[in-house]
Amino acid sequence: MKQDEIKATVFRILRSIAPDTSPEQLGPDDNIRRTLGIDSFDYLQFIIALDEAIDIQTAEEDYGKIETLSALLDYISAKKSSARLSQG
Repeated sequence: MKQDEIKATVFRILRSIAPDTSPEQLGPDDNIRRTLGIDSFDYLQFIIALDEAIDIQTAEEDYGKIETLSALLDYISAKKSSARLSQG
């Protein structure tokens, strides 16, 4: 899965979780929750939906590492890369 595909999926899920927001306006270093005004419950729903859509498992202890768009995209890319290597 390419970075632009991951980003499109992230935005699609954010729009479904918080329909009154504009995820496309997120800068790479913007805090996702703070910038979009998403509460912790909605953010958890976002992570769960993202895990299902992208077929990864985000550990609860990693939630603090994926607060910005760039950190989230890097995290997902690393997870997908790691999964490909373990399947190879």
